[in-house]
Amino acid sequence: MFDLDKLIVEFDQGLRTLFAKAHSTRPAPDAGMPEAKLQAREKKMAAALMRVNHSGEVCAQALYRGQALTAGNAEVQKKLNQAAQEETEHLAWTARRVQDLGGHLSLLNPLWYGGSFALGVLAGKLGDQWNLGFLAETERQVEAHLHSHLGRLPQQDEKSRAIVAQMVVDETRHGEMATELGGAELPAPVKLAMKASAKVMTGTAYWV
Repeated sequence: MFDLDKLIVEFDQGLRTLFAKAHSTRPAPDAGMPEAKLQAREKKMAAALMRVNHSGEVCAQALYRGQALTAGNAEVQKKLNQAAQEETEHLAWTARRVQDLGGHLSLLNPLWYGGSFALGVLAGKLGDQWNLGFLAETERQVEAHLHSHLGRLPQQDEKSRAIVAQMVVDETRHGEMATELGGAELPAPVKLAMKASAKVMTGTAYWV
């Protein structure tokens, strides 16, 4: 059974993630960069890609919160909550960039949050070794996904590219942290299932 107070805190955090404006303690990676002149189709595509990245950060925030809630080790909980804070910064950067590009955030973000939080809770229940292994594999897949976006974003859109590049750095560090703390290598079928579910989310968030 979960402590009622903790559940209330997590519910409040979920509402803040989904409906409140996220803030960053670090300067945005694109701060001071000029806005590029993009063609209409380029701007639309960049906004869609950044919307996908924002939804990915919604998922990451929920995942970390769920994992931290059920993690058995206090140090693991601390590291997960620290990583979640950085994901909040990513939320702020991507949300603002989507808005600057004239796009909209995914209407399905509450669904992405709820599903990811449930996965995080389950991962934590399996024990810290598998919990951290799930986190490490998630970050590896996110890193690959972000690299693919760097290949798709317009070259002249330096602002979006700067944000994604910094996200790659942060996600890589999170994955390394999980491995160093003792994360186990996940079975191949689990990795494939994670890729399949991520493909559904990214494909849907690109349009909705």
